[in-house]
Amino acid sequence: MIDRETLRKMFYVPEDRPWFKKEAGWPDEVPKNYDFPLKSLGEFAREAVEKWPDQNLIWFLDQYMTYREFWDYTRRMANSLHQLGYKKGDVLALLLPNSFQYVISYYAAQLLGVIVTGINPTYKPMEILHQVRLTGAKGIVLLDSLFETTVKPILDRHKFDHIIVTNIADFMPSFKKFLGKLLKKIPTGKVDVKHIRYMDLFKASPSVPEVEIDPFEDPAVYIMTGGTTGVPKAAVLTHFNLVSNAIQSRLWMFKAQPGMCPIGVIPLFHSFAMTTVMNISFAFGGCMMLFPRPPSTEEFIKKVLEVVPDESGIYLGPEVLFQRLADYPGIENTGINKKLLLAVSGAGPLHRQVQEKFEEKVKAKLVEGYGLTEASPVVSAGPFYGIRTTGTIGLPFTGTDWKIADENGNQLPPGEVGELWVAGPQVMKEYLKNPEETAETIKEIDGKRWLLTGDLGTMDELGRVKITGRKKQLIKHKGYSVFPADVETLIADHPAVHEVAVAGLPDLEGKEGEIIKAWVVLEDEYKGKITENELIEWCKKNMAPYKVPKYIEFIDELPKNLIGKVMHRFLVEKDPIYLKWKEMKEKEKK
Repeated sequence: MIDRETLRKMFYVPEDRPWFKKEAGWPDEVPKNYDFPLKSLGEFAREAVEKWPDQNLIWFLDQYMTYREFWDYTRRMANSLHQLGYKKGDVLALLLPNSFQYVISYYAAQLLGVIVTGINPTYKPMEILHQVRLTGAKGIVLLDSLFETTVKPILDRHKFDHIIVTNIADFMPSFKKFLGKLLKKIPTGKVDVKHIRYMDLFKASPSVPEVEIDPFEDPAVYIMTGGTTGVPKAAVLTHFNLVSNAIQSRLWMFKAQPGMCPIGVIPLFHSFAMTTVMNISFAFGGCMMLFPRPPSTEEFIKKVLEVVPDESGIYLGPEVLFQRLADYPGIENTGINKKLLLAVSGAGPLHRQVQEKFEEKVKAKLVEGYGLTEASPVVSAGPFYGIRTTGTIGLPFTGTDWKIADENGNQLPPGEVGELWVAGPQVMKEYLKNPEETAETIKEIDGKRWLLTGDLGTMDELGRVKITGRKKQLIKHKGYSVFPADVETLIADHPAVHEVAVAGLPDLEGKEGEIIKAWVVLEDEYKGKITENELIEWCKKNMAPYKVPKYIEFIDELPKNLIGKVMHRFLVEKDPIYLKWKEMKEKEKK
């Protein structure tokens, strides 16, 4: 257990802004169990609107929307949905990029107790079909430009009561919208089935029927897990889960004040942005800055300089976003160092080299955060000030307990490798329609609901955790347990290495269990000046023999999903060794 004085020192900031100041959102004492409010997301939003009605809530496509304007649109849409027959427990799918429409639709549903399931706009028809079938989506809100290629092919296999169609530019002034479509700068598409125009939903009055919501029990979202270990599942997150995690995140970002801008490059259908860009804004009067797709670094800098007040930007995303900014030529002379204040890297490890270069060039504080969809998603983060914790995932958020445990849930001593278990108000209710997976993932011990994260790691004497790998990605090589993240960190220290991913492949000879392979993206100045074998020889000199990759392959870029997370499984399944092993197994079956 960490004593209060140690904790105070770890989070020390200058005396003019001490960590425990009430205006920063902290109580006088470090809470053992913070008393999170039992309120719905609708109540959470309403309270924010009452506090900051004329403050800007959203910036999107060079337009602003205030809290008051958002609330009027949201209530009108909620009333329209009610008139269409939507009631508590129904499910509304959102096939939308970051936009005014996403935020309004999300909160309109919450006012009625309607459950939201956000769909990745890059999904193919069968992926969408799996999600809407699993969640039982009654209706869908989507862009007209997506209908023909994504939803139309599945209409004969899933019946939506309502198809609600919008255009990305629906909130633009008419002349801009007309000109944009005329010049083909705004994507459009034909919808040749019965549908409802999104903007028509705002013709209803802003009077929302009273709906009794139990924040602790009632689901707010069905959100898909990454599916890296099989068919994607839907995590059931309640109103209590999501309000609590927004408050936890706001407490950690103690410098967050009204008017500051969480920057949404990562998509809102993903839990990371849902909480740390969208929901958190309602916790401190923020103005979320939304991009419909990841912009180029040049465009990002230009828009941040135009939109974000000085020392008000909160940038959130995977490590690659911060690396791109730090690598941008002349970044220190663009003026962005006056705009960004705080930054959190998630969806994978933050390497020391990236953190140091980003902070040197951009000047904003950058820490690593940790979370998973099943935890709404944020569990922990490193401190922005005081003792730096690069290489660890920091400390658990207020109200969160964690431990490194053996398979029976017994806490292991500092330094020993085990699975990370977490407990707190952000832990999901269950997996939808999947009691077996729920029982394997959530264990009730001593009155606490523990989430088994599937991540392996160690804890130091101060309670900080270092993740060493995924339980199901652990490489068994010559009797040793090799953690991909450990090997990646070691290889990343070579000056020629820009990015690296490590995974285990089947040993075709059956002698070594699994063999280790690294896929490496080189720094531009090293391309053609170093070979795979030379890098392997360097590995032999700098790491234990059992960690040295048998193969290294230079590639142009690592495959990443929409939030920038490296897709290790994709690399493995496309590798010639894996394909050869798969062919051998199929022959054995015959």
